[in-house]
Amino acid sequence: MTKLNVNYSGVDFKNPVVLASGTCGFGTVLDDIFDIEKLGGLSSKGLTLNKRSGNEGIRIWETSSGIMNSVGLENPGIDGFISEYLSFINSKDLVNIVNLSGHSFDDYFQGIEKLNDQKLDIIELNISCPNVKEGGMNFGIKTEVARQLVREVRRLCKHKLVIKLSPNAEDIVDLARMCEEEGADGISLVNTFLAMAIDIYRKKPIFDNGYAGLSGPAIKPIALRMVHQVSKAVQIPVMGLGGISTWQDAVEFLMAGARVIQVGTATFTNPKIALNIIDGLEKYLESQNLESVEDIIGIL
Repeated sequence: MTKLNVNYSGVDFKNPVVLASGTCGFGTVLDDIFDIEKLGGLSSKGLTLNKRSGNEGIRIWETSSGIMNSVGLENPGIDGFISEYLSFINSKDLVNIVNLSGHSFDDYFQGIEKLNDQKLDIIELNISCPNVKEGGMNFGIKTEVARQLVREVRRLCKHKLVIKLSPNAEDIVDLARMCEEEGADGISLVNTFLAMAIDIYRKKPIFDNGYAGLSGPAIKPIALRMVHQVSKAVQIPVMGLGGISTWQDAVEFLMAGARVIQVGTATFTNPKIALNIIDGLEKYLESQNLESVEDIIGIL
């Protein structure tokens, strides 16, 4: 499928379709359902320095057009990932994107140092986490707070570094420009939107933390707008995500400026949805007499 080949900041993807972090685990379960080597890449479940058991109470809540989640970054920790899953992912012919989260500067720095000597293609830095040592504000809300983190991680990181942005940022375009200024190799956006659900009989929030992250088709038009804005404001490449569930959605994100797209929540309704999107993209290019997916990337 050479028509779908894309290069993202020096990393070659056989096609621009990636499974989004937090929705595909580490690929082991989905590989029992379909051949994950048909994907362009896979972004791991969000890793933290140490193993986490995640949040208590309800973690997933379905909405009319998507889901809300408050999983709380349940994961095996970086050491657990390296020992249990890394060799499996590296045995597959796809781009290995490792998603890294943290709740303090030291968490991120130590995490980067552990991953520096490992074989992987891209680190996707999730800056949508609360900085617990500085009052709980998310790193990715204010540009100057995020700048310090991105600058230091870039200095330490030996791999390609992509920054995953939160749509809850004060100014997402300003935030993206800062990431470019500080040497990031790319941007991925958007992460989940801050949302809420209430149990009207218990008269309490559904989630123990009160708020949760909204994903799925409900956020797609807003995510698409943000991808378009950011891709026009920076020179580094963009990965677009947020409610993509059809090949038509994928085409929109590519036209808006994304070089790679990520599929997340839709995988829960159809584990093979990414394959449908890949097939649809190829047939679309053929129907339009286009030689390459490059012909539509960023045409708006």
